[in-house]
Formats: sequence, C-alpha cells, structure tokens
Amino acid sequence: MTTTPDVSTGAPMGASAPTPPARRRKKKGRPLWLKIVIALALPIALIAAWWFLSAGSTNPFFPSLERIISEFRPTWLDERGTGRRIFTDVIPSVERLLIGYGFAVVVGILLGMMIGSSPRLRAFLEPTLEFFRAIPPPVLVPVLMLFLGIRDPMKIFVIAMGCMWPILLNTIEGVRGVDELLRDTSRVYRLRPQTRIATLLLRGASPQIMAGARQALSIGIILMVISEMFAANNGLGFTIVQFQRSFAIPQMWTGIILLGVVGVILSLIFRVVEHFVLSWYTGLRRAQRGGN
Repeated sequence: MTTTPDVSTGAPMGASAPTPPARRRKKKGRPLWLKIVIALALPIALIAAWWFLSAGSTNPFFPSLERIISEFRPTWLDERGTGRRIFTDVIPSVERLLIGYGFAVVVGILLGMMIGSSPRLRAFLEPTLEFFRAIPPPVLVPVLMLFLGIRDPMKIFVIAMGCMWPILLNTIEGVRGVDELLRDTSRVYRLRPQTRIATLLLRGASPQIMAGARQALSIGIILMVISEMFAANNGLGFTIVQFQRSFAIPQMWTGIILLGVVGVILSLIFRVVEHFVLSWYTGLRRAQRGGN
C-alpha cells in the first residue's frame, strides 16, 4: 500500500509531520546585583584612585580627598546637623532648575508638535529657530539682568531658554519621523485631532523627545550654576564662587562634589520616569529581538 504525500508538509499521508525545531531559549538577563556592581565599579575605582593619589597632598589648590570629606559636614551642615546650607543654597538651586526645566519641557513639546506636524510652518520658522539656537543662553544673562534683575525669574528664564532647544528640535524630528502609513491610517479612520496627537504623534515621537529631555537636563544643571555665578545671593553656584574668592579651597571642592551628587540623583530620577514613559517602546524592541 502506497502512501500519498501531504502537500502541506511534504510527509506521507498517515505519517506524523516532523515537529519544528525547538526555539532557542532566550538568554537570561544579568542579575540585578551584577548590574549594580558593574554600574558602581568605575566610580569606586575613581574615588579610590583620587583618595590614594591625593593622600598627604600639600598643594593648597588640590587638597587630599580625606580633607575634602572632613570639611563636608561643617560646610553644608551646622553643628546640630539640620542642614543650614542645604536649605539656603542647594534646595533653591534645585527649585529654580526644576521650574525652568519643566517650563522648557512643556513649551518645547507643544511647539515641536505644531512645527513638526506642518511642513509649511516648519519651513517658515526654520531660519529663525536656527538663529536663536546659535545664541548661547549664558550670553543673555547680562541683558536679562537689566530687565529682570538678579532674582529668580532671570535664572529660571536662562535655564528654560537653554533647555528648550534640545527638546524642541528632537520633538520636531520625532514627529517628522512618524510613519506616513500610520498617518494615513489615522485619517482613514477619522480619528479626532486630540486622539491622533496623543496616540500617534506624541507616542511615536516619545523616544526622541525623551532623548532631548535627557540632554536638556544636563544643560539645565550647567545653566543653573552659571546663572548663579553671575549675579545671585544664594545657590550652589554662588556658594562655590564665594568659597573660591575667599580661598576656602576644600570647601569649594565640597560644593563641586555636591553638585555632581545632585546631578546623579536627578539623572536617576529621570531614568525612572523614562522607563515608565517608554515601557511600550522597550517592550516592543525586546519582542523584535526575540522574534529575530
């Protein structure tokens, strides 16, 4: 008795079809403790190198790390440990940074969505945007001092101006990069403008928006310090300059280190927010890698 081959599998009728090869098991990611060790390895190595290379230093401008750390508590905390300078200098600086940064995020995304969605508006505004982007925000500090004085509005405006450009330009490019097929599909289904913006344009451009926001955060920290160095009566930048002018070099180094710690904390907070906002994107990328 002859068997007829099955056209769908190529196997004889009545015979069981060969089972497809088992998929390769996905490689397990690194455990959390290993990720932490890798992340902390270089900072710990740099601190250890600084500690041993600067030990016993007699250079007044480059004191030992041991001395800098010993000056940290009396410089930034009072005798009762209530953090006098923390509340008078560090927190006001962070508040100005967050206000200016938040304003830049809102304005940059709104303008970027409008300009990126309209080729005519983009062509009309592009020369003007390139002109203002080329002006460094610190140059505006002396001019803004004439109109806004040396109070917080001037510093917030400088931070917002510097942070807005990376967010604005990345939003424009992100909106422009949205797939035309998805745009046509949204028109065919007659999605409302607010639905199309929220579910298509804003979501599709979110990876580039977050990239611009990350870059803007580092720029904002720099501008926060610069604006306080020019004219201020409190803040991290003001305090560091005062230490330098009074030749309190170890105290100046404590301010520089504290500024770096603030930057690391803000970066970690941003990564948490970015992970939450782009969870759909990271999941999609993992699925694509798993399918390949």
